[in-house]
Amino acid sequence: MLIAAGILASAVLSAMYVRGGWLLGFVLLAPWLRALDGSRTWTSTLACAYAMSVAFTAAVFAWFGIAFGRYTQIGEATGLAVLLLCAPLFQPQFFAFALVRHACTSRYGLALRALAAAAAWVAAERLLPRLFNDTLGYGLYPSPLLRQAADVGGGAGLTLLLLLANEGVAAAHARWAGGWRAALRPFALAALAPLLLAGYGAFALSGSPASAAKPLRMGLVQANMVDYEGQRQSKGAHAVVREVLDRHFAMSYDAVVRQRADAVLWSETAYPTTFGRPKSEAGAEFDREILANVNAAGVPFVFGTYDRDGAGEYNAAAFVQPGAGLLGFYRKTRLFPFTEYVPAWLDGEALRRLLPWTGNWQPGNGARVFPLRLADGREVPVLPLICLDDVDARLAIDGARLGAQAILTMSNDSWFSKEREGAQLHQVAAAFRSIETRLPQFRVTTNGYSAAIDAGGAILAGTAMGEPALVIADLPLRRPVPTLMVRWGDWVGLAASAFLLLLAIRSMPIWPRHAGQLPDAPPPAIALPASVVLLPPFARFAAGSLRTVARIGLLGMGAALLFDDSLRINTLAQIRIFAACFLVPEAAALCVLFAFRGRAEFSHGHLVLSRGAQRIELALQDIAAAEVWRLPFPSPGLALRLASGQRWRYGLALAEPVAFAAAMAGAGGPSMPQKTRELQGAAQGGTGLRHRWLDHPLSKFVLLPLVLAIPAFSLHQHIAYGSAFGEYYTFGLKAYLSAFALWWAAWSIGVVLSAALLRAAIEAGALLAALLRPKQAIGTRLWLERSGYAMLYLGLPVWLLIKLSGL
Repeated sequence: MLIAAGILASAVLSAMYVRGGWLLGFVLLAPWLRALDGSRTWTSTLACAYAMSVAFTAAVFAWFGIAFGRYTQIGEATGLAVLLLCAPLFQPQFFAFALVRHACTSRYGLALRALAAAAAWVAAERLLPRLFNDTLGYGLYPSPLLRQAADVGGGAGLTLLLLLANEGVAAAHARWAGGWRAALRPFALAALAPLLLAGYGAFALSGSPASAAKPLRMGLVQANMVDYEGQRQSKGAHAVVREVLDRHFAMSYDAVVRQRADAVLWSETAYPTTFGRPKSEAGAEFDREILANVNAAGVPFVFGTYDRDGAGEYNAAAFVQPGAGLLGFYRKTRLFPFTEYVPAWLDGEALRRLLPWTGNWQPGNGARVFPLRLADGREVPVLPLICLDDVDARLAIDGARLGAQAILTMSNDSWFSKEREGAQLHQVAAAFRSIETRLPQFRVTTNGYSAAIDAGGAILAGTAMGEPALVIADLPLRRPVPTLMVRWGDWVGLAASAFLLLLAIRSMPIWPRHAGQLPDAPPPAIALPASVVLLPPFARFAAGSLRTVARIGLLGMGAALLFDDSLRINTLAQIRIFAACFLVPEAAALCVLFAFRGRAEFSHGHLVLSRGAQRIELALQDIAAAEVWRLPFPSPGLALRLASGQRWRYGLALAEPVAFAAAMAGAGGPSMPQKTRELQGAAQGGTGLRHRWLDHPLSKFVLLPLVLAIPAFSLHQHIAYGSAFGEYYTFGLKAYLSAFALWWAAWSIGVVLSAALLRAAIEAGALLAALLRPKQAIGTRLWLERSGYAMLYLGLPVWLLIKLSGL
């Protein structure tokens, strides 16, 4: 009963949340989470997830089942039943969340369990095919402050924070029996999510916007004409098209002549036949009439229509310019399944008989940016999106990267004329595309809701549902600073997937665990004589300073690549910056270290240091202590403290300082001090997983970039020259090899930067663990080192494959 009550409570809160109760987003799943806490077996966890997916679908998406039943004429009740039956396919993230959460319960603490489960939720939403690409974060849209963080992580980023907040509330409730003090910490962590979102939103809205050019004034024609098919059957196709055009022409005349619109936008399939490729003489006459009206208006028109070629027909947007005619088509990329298309493997006569309403449109090939050439001489690059396109953040991001300054969205939401929740959700999803890219948006639909949306997602002008309306709106245009979403893409789901992969790798029994238990374990052995660098103070300072400059140079270059788009596509500039900022100071540091390199061994109670003919002997009885450098400057090493209390004037830089100190103690030198022994575990944690080949510079910075460069360069050759050896056939072997060398160099730079960032993250994480959880510091370092291998040698190739598959 308690489990059923928790599921029912979460369903009720979800229904209230999506209908404007945005504050409930931080608690709506807490009752279900408490029900999951009571599920002790995999079977009960699956049952709880299934029940919640059905309850959530009924509470939030009942309108879709009813609309589906009405559209397909199977009945509203049957449509709703089909939707609930398919709830696990409609909302699969509940299963991913619950199963990962259950798997982590016995392995990890509450914090890591919550993070893993939330990651599973957003990863499932990103990787699994879903109809609306809906996410919990959309429910925060009514709050102007909280929704602004979508430019960092999109709707998925908001969802991740909402899930963590819900976990905090559930944990606080679970601990309440132990007193309010026990519940205070998880509740405070839960409260951190809305505070972070509100703080970022206030910062984003208070920032001074970049200077804007003259606003774009658009006329949005919501003709309120629906059910073309029904009207065609009763009036005939010619009469329907005639009526449609007459109403659009009249409203467009009002927009241009009386309201002084710079351009006119009609809704999806407003012209319900092919444009530019007429199927009949009557169609050709309608085309000429549209061109005549555009020429008379003197402003560009963008409208929904059909396009066709040898592959079939497309749901398209036509760009028509006065005096120039048709500029081109954008073809809708995301088609609605089983109404606009059927997967080829499922299509056939039997299915067509069963689902007679199914269309056979072809999908477009991604985002395109078109110029709106206005009467005052301006040329505004705009990104067209059609209906379901605007639920895909990647299309809007691609358009922003192509230089769009505004989004033009056309839709037909007449499905939801009676169930307006569907039309409202669609408009919210479209508004998030503006927040993520900071591009203003003009959105027109057949019968509502049409709106002008600013870069913060606010609706500046809009329409009601089910009435003819003309929206005239001015939106300022600017080239916004690229947001993190534009720079990184829809990254949260992929990052969550990578996190889960690393967590799974950590759980595998394939890594040595001996390095995480000591300082009492025996010290690592070292081969003697050992390679050392005998550094006087000035040489250590010089080499350390040069290496510090080189590392800062790497960070600076990474920041430059992140914020300068032109630098990312200029390989020669990258090589010059890389050489100046990193290679030169690193090479100088290596020269200093090379100048003082030597060998060390123990002989007859002495530490013997030799370099060529030079030889230094230091009696072990004169050495009071061997102290590991706290700061590896310019590398790990040892300082020798003499019996007199003075430090020896030379420092010993070497790869394994702890092992060398242990070997010295075994040869009759001083025993390792307690601080050195404490460092032993950390040193073993850092070096116990060092692989002879994976850590070799040749493997890491030469062979790995080569593996990455070959497919990327091959794709470039196919795109630019038509074949894998196109540049060779055109310009010869020297040009071909030079081009490949540049690609290889660019990938080498990328791998070096990636490795530097990973190393910084590993060391920062290890340091944080040593400060907060000293007993777990060694195990944490082990996990971080393993994660670094996975991210470098697996993450980079996977990322490249994803990028190549998206082209």
